[in-house]
Amino acid sequence: MLGRKQSLRGELLPYEVAQEETNNESVGVDWMNKLWMKRLLRMSALLCLCSVSLNTPKTFELYPFLRPITFACDLITGLLFTAEMVVKINTRTLLKGEDSYLRDRWCLFDTSMLFFLWISVILQALELTALVSSAYSYLSILRSPRPLIMIRFIRVFLKFSMPKSRINQIFKRSGQQIYNVTLFFLFFMSLYGLLGVQFFGELRNHCILNDTDFEHITVNSLTIPDTYCSMDSTSGYQCPEGTVCIKLKDSRYKLGFNGFDEIATSIFTVYQAFSQEGWVFIMYRAVDTLPAWRAFMYFTTMIFFLSWLVKNVFIAVITETFNEIRVQFQQMWGQRGSQLADIVDARAPIISGDDRGWKLVPTDATRHQYRTVLLFLPVLNSAAFHLLLMAAILANGLFTASMSFKHDGRPRSDFYQQHYYIEVGFTVFFNLEALFKMWCLGFRDYYGRTIYKFELLLVIGTTLHLLPQFYLSVLTYFQVLRVVRLIKASPLLEDFVYKIFGPGKKLGSLIIFTMCLLIITSSISMQLFCFLADFTKFETFPEAFMSMFQILTQEAWVEVMDETMLRTSETIVPIVAVYFILYHLFVTLVSESLYNIVLSLFVAVILDNLELDEDIKKLKQMKAREQSAEIKKTLPRRLRLFEKFPDRPQMTRLHKVPSDFNLPKVRDSFVRQFMLETGDDEDLPIDKSGDDNKGNSKVLYRKKQPLRLLNSVISTYVTGTNQKQNAITGIINESNNQRLLLGDSGPIPIIGTGKQGAAGQKNRQDLKKGGHRSFRGSVKIKQTYEHLKENGDLGAMNRTSTSRRTPDIDIKLLQAKRQQAEMRRNQREEDLRENHPYFDTPLFLVPRESGFRRLCQRLVYARYCPRLKDPITGKERKLHYKRLQFAYFNVGMNPLDRLTKFFCLNSNLVGLVTYLDWVMIFVTTLSCLSMMFETPRYRLCDHRELQIAEFGFVIFMSLELGLKILADGLFFTPKALFKDAAGILDLFTFAVGLAMLCWMPKVVPQNSSAQLLLLLRCLRPLRIFILVPHMRKVVCELCRGFKEILLVSILLIVLMFVFASYGVQLYGGRLARCNDSEIKNRDQCVGVFLRKVFVTKMKLAPGENETHPAILVPRVWANPRRFNFDSIGNAMLALFEVLSFKGWLDIRDVLIKTLGPVHAIYIHIFVFLGCMIGLTLFVGVVIANYSENKGTALLTVDQRRWCDLKKRLKIAQPLHLPPRPEGHRFRAFIYDITQHIYFKRFIALMVILNSSLLCVSWREDQAHTSLLATISSCLSFVFVAEVSMKMIAFTPHGYWQSRRNRYDTLVTVMGLVWAITNYTMGNDLSHSFGFVAIILRFFTITGKHATLKMLMLTVVVSVYKSFFIIMGMFLLIFVYALTGCLLFGTVKYGESVGRQANFGSTPRGIIMLFRIVTGEDWYKIMHDCMVLPPFCTPGANYWETDCGNFTAAMIFFCSFYVIITYIVLNLLVAIIMENFSLFYSNEEDALLSYADIRNFQNTWNIVDVNQRGVIPVRKVKFVLRLLKGRLEVDPQKDRLLFKHMCFELERLHNGEDVTFHDVLNMLSYRSVDIRKSLQLEELLAREELEYIIEEEVAKQTIRQWLDSCLKRMKTVNTHDTKEHNSLLAGLRATNDQLQEAQEEKNREFSAGGAERDLTEVKEAEGSGKHRRKGMLVTRSDSINSVSGRRLFYAPCHGGDGTSQQRSTYDKERLGVSSNPKKRPSRQSTGKGIPSSSFSHSGGECSPGASPTCPTTGGQHGLVFPYSSIGATSSNWSSRGSGHPLPPLAPPSALAVRVASAVTEVQDWWRDQLASPDGSDED
Repeated sequence: MLGRKQSLRGELLPYEVAQEETNNESVGVDWMNKLWMKRLLRMSALLCLCSVSLNTPKTFELYPFLRPITFACDLITGLLFTAEMVVKINTRTLLKGEDSYLRDRWCLFDTSMLFFLWISVILQALELTALVSSAYSYLSILRSPRPLIMIRFIRVFLKFSMPKSRINQIFKRSGQQIYNVTLFFLFFMSLYGLLGVQFFGELRNHCILNDTDFEHITVNSLTIPDTYCSMDSTSGYQCPEGTVCIKLKDSRYKLGFNGFDEIATSIFTVYQAFSQEGWVFIMYRAVDTLPAWRAFMYFTTMIFFLSWLVKNVFIAVITETFNEIRVQFQQMWGQRGSQLADIVDARAPIISGDDRGWKLVPTDATRHQYRTVLLFLPVLNSAAFHLLLMAAILANGLFTASMSFKHDGRPRSDFYQQHYYIEVGFTVFFNLEALFKMWCLGFRDYYGRTIYKFELLLVIGTTLHLLPQFYLSVLTYFQVLRVVRLIKASPLLEDFVYKIFGPGKKLGSLIIFTMCLLIITSSISMQLFCFLADFTKFETFPEAFMSMFQILTQEAWVEVMDETMLRTSETIVPIVAVYFILYHLFVTLVSESLYNIVLSLFVAVILDNLELDEDIKKLKQMKAREQSAEIKKTLPRRLRLFEKFPDRPQMTRLHKVPSDFNLPKVRDSFVRQFMLETGDDEDLPIDKSGDDNKGNSKVLYRKKQPLRLLNSVISTYVTGTNQKQNAITGIINESNNQRLLLGDSGPIPIIGTGKQGAAGQKNRQDLKKGGHRSFRGSVKIKQTYEHLKENGDLGAMNRTSTSRRTPDIDIKLLQAKRQQAEMRRNQREEDLRENHPYFDTPLFLVPRESGFRRLCQRLVYARYCPRLKDPITGKERKLHYKRLQFAYFNVGMNPLDRLTKFFCLNSNLVGLVTYLDWVMIFVTTLSCLSMMFETPRYRLCDHRELQIAEFGFVIFMSLELGLKILADGLFFTPKALFKDAAGILDLFTFAVGLAMLCWMPKVVPQNSSAQLLLLLRCLRPLRIFILVPHMRKVVCELCRGFKEILLVSILLIVLMFVFASYGVQLYGGRLARCNDSEIKNRDQCVGVFLRKVFVTKMKLAPGENETHPAILVPRVWANPRRFNFDSIGNAMLALFEVLSFKGWLDIRDVLIKTLGPVHAIYIHIFVFLGCMIGLTLFVGVVIANYSENKGTALLTVDQRRWCDLKKRLKIAQPLHLPPRPEGHRFRAFIYDITQHIYFKRFIALMVILNSSLLCVSWREDQAHTSLLATISSCLSFVFVAEVSMKMIAFTPHGYWQSRRNRYDTLVTVMGLVWAITNYTMGNDLSHSFGFVAIILRFFTITGKHATLKMLMLTVVVSVYKSFFIIMGMFLLIFVYALTGCLLFGTVKYGESVGRQANFGSTPRGIIMLFRIVTGEDWYKIMHDCMVLPPFCTPGANYWETDCGNFTAAMIFFCSFYVIITYIVLNLLVAIIMENFSLFYSNEEDALLSYADIRNFQNTWNIVDVNQRGVIPVRKVKFVLRLLKGRLEVDPQKDRLLFKHMCFELERLHNGEDVTFHDVLNMLSYRSVDIRKSLQLEELLAREELEYIIEEEVAKQTIRQWLDSCLKRMKTVNTHDTKEHNSLLAGLRATNDQLQEAQEEKNREFSAGGAERDLTEVKEAEGSGKHRRKGMLVTRSDSINSVSGRRLFYAPCHGGDGTSQQRSTYDKERLGVSSNPKKRPSRQSTGKGIPSSSFSHSGGECSPGASPTCPTTGGQHGLVFPYSSIGATSSNWSSRGSGHPLPPLAPPSALAVRVASAVTEVQDWWRDQLASPDGSDED
């Protein structure tokens, strides 16, 4: 049943306290149930894990004593677990009973672990006895399951105190969602796998020397470096002279495992590229081998869809699953947290205050008894003392950061000797600080505070650090951690840190989960691959842990997998690949999801939204809007400047008589001056202590203005100030009312409360009484009357707020406040415009109202408006093109209609900006394209065609800025060009372009001002951000409220500083080594040596009598190439690179090789804290800040569901499925076949079979191509048969209505054409055409599977929603590409900058930057661009040198990576996660489920027989009657709601056709509780709409009812004029007769129509009661209760004692009829008791009318059902007879909105009575 739906999430069931062990683990033996025994078993499991982690051949080789120890541990734990199992079996039996041992899953798990434990014990015993080889035996694989015993140790923490059924339900639904999204992931993997096979095939072409034996290729046969090549001379890379391009045919162990040879290898390669690791090198291989466009299109789309969309959809499923579980346990966690919060600290501070203020004082501070201590307590608590400490900490940190090392031969101690002594001084100072605090507070109180514990730990650690043997050791951490104390210097930052790390339980859970995952997987991998000889990745547990941690960070994980696969046999290579892929998929998806979950909690705490109540969120929404309203009150400072000058109003000479002018507005500024003038006493203060200003002690002084009078002053009667003020107020009100009646719709200020408001209300009532014109006769007057209610009537403005206001939230008052603030601002501007002649005058030269300025304004603001406005009402009028958009593909549509439809569909895009902005967007785009062709070799100053584009841009921008300045001014005008940063950027862009044209430098040295000008010119594309409002809005929402982003950035910088300072002190000057690995000492690093040259990644060895290619290089003692820790700057740069998970492997390997494996812990800790927590927190705060500014962060649960519902409704479409042809037997038979589930599955199977034929590449020279093409051609005829059957079943017209059917037809025609060309041509061209047809056919799978279809729609919606973010991201990349082309376009090739990856041109720069966005070796590219002399050649101009720029490269690449990768890309991911709620929706929580929407689609499909997507509005009632489920509407029980819904759709398009989404959106609004689901603005608009609908329905009901009665009475008067002298007498007589008849039949009421009418009356009475109270009744779930509706029935008065009598009296008075014998027709509108409804054709009764309705043969009479009519009938008079109407109900106080409706009906009634009698036909 359709009704206002309440929140469906009920209260959570109470949780039960969980025991430490489950009942399944408890046994009947007492000693087994002891706590110590359970802990012993858990510790045994931990010991067993340690034992298996040490059980490797390499570990026993290094530490032989561990072999017997591990064996003994395994034996003891095995015996203990065996005893436990025996006891449990003996107690619980083995199989019998529900509680048997083997029926419990945990017991089965324990048994399996025990089985593998004994297998390991037996295997180790055989190794000890030498029966089995202990050196690298593959039998160690049997130990691999043993690390899972860790689950037994941690499962006690996984127990859920929650009903098992609920847990199973959650995981069942989540499992289904994961299954669905896995299908979606596999679909894209298969799609790109098939595309890769057909696009690329085998990429094995290499350039080989001409004198090479092609059967025996060695490493010396390749070019240096090895390059791929193309055998087609028109594309790809061509081998240099002396080499030839051939295809290598060696095994995969030499050539590599990736490629696109067949589908399995292709999917393997696609997954590598999907992980964004190594994908760029595969793309470069394809670029060199085949046409470049294939590789660029293939890999860029794959990264976008697979890595950025599909992957995050997968993560969204897991995140939503864990979030749902978190919500279920939220109540339990809250109770535990509250229990902890109840513990009150005895040392809690108390509030102490004096006459100077209040402050918190610790309780212990008042307990000191010693007078000396009390004397120093103020010093300890003083601000000066804390400032001194902060200054000392800052000085210590800066001095420590100044430490640096050089490699000039001096010993390392010379660089830090001076720092040592200064560090001693700082340490002594901080030690004295700690002693001073202990003396003042006492050691017990000092140690009782957490912050002082941390300080004491630092004191002890730094003191030990000063010992010579510990200086610059691991204890250095204590020294660098002093910087953390600086956080207390900023209370804002301190509070931010506390909010993040305060809930340490969640952070600890995250760390524990990650560590357990790494320990288990590392131990398993170690046992699987430890038998591989000469493979160090998994020899020992530390190496295995580092390898699995490396895969977790996704840094070079492909190398770990490839190296492992190279050392295994061909049979298990696929298994090894699957193992690593599954592990990588698991850790990347699950770990990222868990981090998203935990960090989302942190971000929620930061934004104070974690545990907020729904009402508090609404209050925060109101507060945000109230703040925005407050901003609108004041003028900007550039306009407030005019207030400093004296007022000089301008006068004008009138050349017309006063009657020629319309009544002008009274200028408020003159009125105020007039009211404040009191005669001669101008210098005296005005006393405002009258009755109107009680309590106001302010004294108002006024400027003295000299007056020069030409004539003598005529003495007049002087009135008081209050009388004069009241008189002026009356003049203003009368002027406003007359202007409204004359059609002037200017803004009218709303006068506040007091006598002015009362006077205005009285004038408006007088106006209503005095108006005698018919509202039917004058539409203009009706519109002005409505405008008066909206703008001039204070009561009308607040009518909704008074009747709908809830006790806590008054949103109408907020709206009024915003309007008043805007009006005050406009009023201040109006005053300045009146009193200052130069205000709003552009450049102080162009007159304010000149025609030239108006012309400029028309040119500036001219735009296409798709929503025309009605010239009378001023409301938007929608274009009638909806019918065209569903008939676009109709055969009968002429070209003009198609053009009209296309223009209408794109009207919103055309009207996005003004015509002038469209021109500038076009000009700016052309200018940017021209800049894209500029290179260091093809420059602007040397080519005239580039200069033409530059001149065109500057000329057009000059015209644009000139028009805008002449229209709106430059600075001191309300709409000035410089009103915001956008105008400044416009002028900056223009100035740079103009300077470039004027200068046009021919010589541009590097790092010169000319090059700076060229760099500033590269910012020109950013102007599109200004011209497009949606892109400007994205930037504003991202940059607004930067506080949280700044705070988290400071935290990251502090974290980096701590680790960098530690790295400088420990590793500064120690990482340098000789480039000859055999030289260990600096003294021996001299001379030259042969160094091997990197040739290829293939595993090719030198041939016989050959050596690896090498060259002579000099020995050099230097730091590693890309990082060092010799200074704090270099260290922070290295750690910033590590934040992106890039480069940390180089640091790890250097530390291990130079200083030892222990030092690798340093970089692992930083990666975990800095990258996995710090960086993710930064990204989360950025996204949350964007969401908060966008308005989605403070949405309540119901509001979020409503937003999801609106998005779901937007993507819902009509089914376009014709109904079953019942009249045609053959078509019906075919229809049943096509709609059968087995037929659909058969077609889907044929599609999959057809697509599987592409698993191998189709080439003309391959034998299998002809067979596969023939099979595919045959399958094409199957699809032809499918299309033919559907056309027969649906008819061609019905079949063509569906877009999916059109797509199927297109693909089928392509398949049919290919089948013909395959038999006629059979070459590569025809095969390519067939490949395209099959791929397009493969896409139809998504339409045949509901889940895939919904996920595909989710992806499409995500791309649509993020369109402007994607465009903004591309513009930023384009700007950086232009800049990179200028800075690094000629830089010499290095390790990563080479022939394919460089900034030689803007397109290459865009590809390079897209690579950097994915993080692929971006730090290597940055270091290649930092090359400086003597490693490069300087030049006179920037295009003549191959040097880079160190500073520019660091700023360029670091800023690009932060802005694009960390911010913009993650915003795109956040939008995907947000839109995924469309797919992952709980049916219990959804406002409308998919079943409800599907039901509506089926119902619509029945009514919309032509499948056009639109229906006439008269057919809406049929749709509403056929609906079932939540959207069901019963026309009998819910007549009011039914007719309100019909009228709403009639009003929507002025009675024209309505669309599918029109009806669905109306039903969605009617099915939710709008007070909970809608936001403020939308709620206000919806409530106003519903009020207008109900009011109009009431008016139409009264009119139709009176029309019917009037016609009947006129007919009776014609036949019997003597009997009915006047109309009023007839009304009286009829009413009396009806009342007498009703009293006689009162006992004969039946439960039929009378009961329904009575229910309606009661509903109306209830509505009246609530309306009198001035409150909006909460909408209920059932639509039977319409108390929230605004009906106009007579309210029921009386107390408890008289309510029943009064109700009976009302029934008798109203004349409710019972048991109607004849059901009136559907079009009737009048009855004895008309409801507040309407029908589409007036003059007749509505369904369920009583016999008193004036029908043929029925009774005649007139009964007024509304008390408002009866209350005002005493004032009515019949112009024909003069007899007054008798009152039908006691008079009552009327609401303002009821009075407005009654006034209109009175005027209409007078017109009807005054009109002559109609003809007999009437």
